[in-house]
Amino acid sequence: MPPQENKDGGAAAPAAEASTLRRTSSESSMSGGEDGPIKTYRDYKVRKSSLIGMINWTHVLYVYLPVIFVVGLGVLLAQIVYQVVNDLSSSIGHQANLFDILNALKDLFLKLFERSLHLSHDETLLSSSAKITAIVLVVMGVLLRMDNPVYLLSFATFHAPESWKVSHEQIIEMMRRQNTYTDESLDFMRRLLVRSGTGQSTAWPPGIVQCLEGKETDKTIEGSRKEAEYVIFDIVEKALKKAKVHPKEIDVLVINCSLFSPTPSLCAMVVSKFGMRSDVLTYNLSGMGCAASLISVGLAKDMLQRHRGKALVVSTEIITPNLYYGNERGFLLQNTLFRCGGAAIVLSNKWSDGRRAWYKLLHTVRVQGTGEKDYQCVFETQDEEGHRGVRLSKDIVKVAGKCMEKNMTTIGPYVLPLSEQIKVVYSLMVRFFFKTLRKTLTSAGKEKWAVNLPHPKVFVPDFKRGIDHFCIHAGGRAVIDGIEKNMKLELFHSEPSRMALLNFGNTSSSSIWYELEYIQEKQTTNPLRKGHRVMQVAFGSGFKCTSGVWLKL
Repeated sequence: MPPQENKDGGAAAPAAEASTLRRTSSESSMSGGEDGPIKTYRDYKVRKSSLIGMINWTHVLYVYLPVIFVVGLGVLLAQIVYQVVNDLSSSIGHQANLFDILNALKDLFLKLFERSLHLSHDETLLSSSAKITAIVLVVMGVLLRMDNPVYLLSFATFHAPESWKVSHEQIIEMMRRQNTYTDESLDFMRRLLVRSGTGQSTAWPPGIVQCLEGKETDKTIEGSRKEAEYVIFDIVEKALKKAKVHPKEIDVLVINCSLFSPTPSLCAMVVSKFGMRSDVLTYNLSGMGCAASLISVGLAKDMLQRHRGKALVVSTEIITPNLYYGNERGFLLQNTLFRCGGAAIVLSNKWSDGRRAWYKLLHTVRVQGTGEKDYQCVFETQDEEGHRGVRLSKDIVKVAGKCMEKNMTTIGPYVLPLSEQIKVVYSLMVRFFFKTLRKTLTSAGKEKWAVNLPHPKVFVPDFKRGIDHFCIHAGGRAVIDGIEKNMKLELFHSEPSRMALLNFGNTSSSSIWYELEYIQEKQTTNPLRKGHRVMQVAFGSGFKCTSGVWLKL
């Protein structure tokens, strides 16, 4: 979801740099790029007692339960062998050899099989200790069947070739060569680019970039499909290779792309290219906006609840057919902020995959706005001249704030330590008390007393006490600044979002995966460690806010 224009000023790059066609590196880092004292993850400490209270002991149990189950099977087998050896030794009067033991084990298992068929009940076959072990194993087996975790085996993001990358001035030149924008619109888009937080080497599709070489911009469905094939095939191949998963092992395929939904679907394109099974469950999501990736993950999770298997989630946005050719300012932001990108994620709910997984999915929350303002604030339509585009409402900041507040309220009890939850409940109780007292005094004619009552502030819980890393949707610099301020995040918490925006621009629903990739591979100010919890937050049209929490394994 693109944000409103940031009116605070401040350029993402110096004006002199923006006025040239020189490209800069698209893989920059913030590490060591600031002067003066900077807070790091070491400056934010949580008491050990609080950390222990935040441990998901159910997760700890289920992680080691399969190993305990296998060890238990070995213990049961050892008990049975010990019982057989003792029985043989007492019956034949001397130590039994291996051949006798194997024959006795075969007879015992045959009797156990007959017992299971209710054909024989005349003797006790197992010792008491073996029976207890067997009962414990049955209970553990039931628990293993009840637990259905979702693991992230791998993910891959799209890194465009150099021929796709352009600077700010090249973007303005591409817009100028469309021969449809006024000088005022071009100046407006230039100002948006300077304030956007995007870098000087971000990716645009070749169908549009080719206009810099004097060719006509490709607006065809074939050009759009070529962009989709290049991006999606690349990330799917890399994700499957990282996960060491064959395409035929995929049971569920979910692809989300908001503004490009061809026939046959993008899912059919991927199934055909990679030769997946004919019974693979495919779902193509469109119109869900920048929040669609976590919605797709949630759908894949729900589908995997039916049976154990693997799912492939693909999140992307196709730019070629979605350039706005009008001059209304409410539509022009999409021409300056969105870039080519995509991410493919391989999920599994097989407990045997838990040992090699990168992350475990702990929670996903989706909040959907239901009012007319929610529905209209990001709206695909036509301007007065008939040009198609996405219009942004002036209410978008207010709508996004309310939607995120509901989302954080919902997910808070799952990720916050008890101390923070108690403060939230106390704050709500105090506010409710004074609100009720104010109404009572007003109805009793004591307006002066009611006016003098205090107005307690809303308590904002400290999510940093339950979350180690934040992947905030890189919708724009104003979006990141607002969330950083409201959630009281440190610089190293918002660093992944700012660097994803700088290096890749707003890649729509896939932006949160570029941020997670930065945390994994490049961030030194807050290194990722085993046991850390990562929260992803994204916004989308409709209006919706989605969040997900992953545990690093």
